[in-house]
Amino acid sequence: MPHPVQLGLQDATSPIMEELIAFHDHAFMIVSLISFLVLYVLSSVLTTKLTNTNITDAQEMETIWTILPAIILILIALPSLRILYLTDEINNPSFTIKSIGHQWYWTYEYTDYGGLIFNSYMLPPLFLNPGDLRLLEVDNRVVLPIEAPVRMMITSQDVLHSWTIPSLGLKTDAIPGRLNQTTFTAMRPGVYYGQCSEICGANHSFMPIVAELIPLKIFEMGPVFTL
Repeated sequence: MPHPVQLGLQDATSPIMEELIAFHDHAFMIVSLISFLVLYVLSSVLTTKLTNTNITDAQEMETIWTILPAIILILIALPSLRILYLTDEINNPSFTIKSIGHQWYWTYEYTDYGGLIFNSYMLPPLFLNPGDLRLLEVDNRVVLPIEAPVRMMITSQDVLHSWTIPSLGLKTDAIPGRLNQTTFTAMRPGVYYGQCSEICGANHSFMPIVAELIPLKIFEMGPVFTL
């Protein structure tokens, strides 16, 4: 969960999110260096009297400021493409869970457990317990194992939705008539929160996602869902 006055991203819970945070820091450093360089050049131009007439015809300088941006773009593009292909990679998932978006709640189907199906609604403020998060807590959490590859099959029954959990590095659109899939491997147990990230109507802000990650041995003992 993010905390007040937080400037960075949420702590990573999956290898993909760790890669995304590392790429964010990599790109942010490059952008910061470029910004400081441009500000320094602008301040020098505004505060210095230029008397060198060779600047008007500097072939070497024009070559440098043409090649250098191309090199910088390559340094940003290559790690970005690597992470893009990692997010689409499917490696023999141990479990498959289907998530269906509705206006304005989620339905989860555990296909590996006899077709267990349940709905997940946001808890109204009157039903919250001490310590629960307003607009983020649900009546039925989706329970997932850690240290095992999980495949999420995501679709929608009415309008566009988006199944998103920032700590896991997941954001997959739920599209009516189309079945999207994404995989992840969580590394730490805990409760992680997300929300629909696609504007889906009047109550778009009221369809949260809560994933409870538990050790694989406990998950394999059987359904432990709070229905």
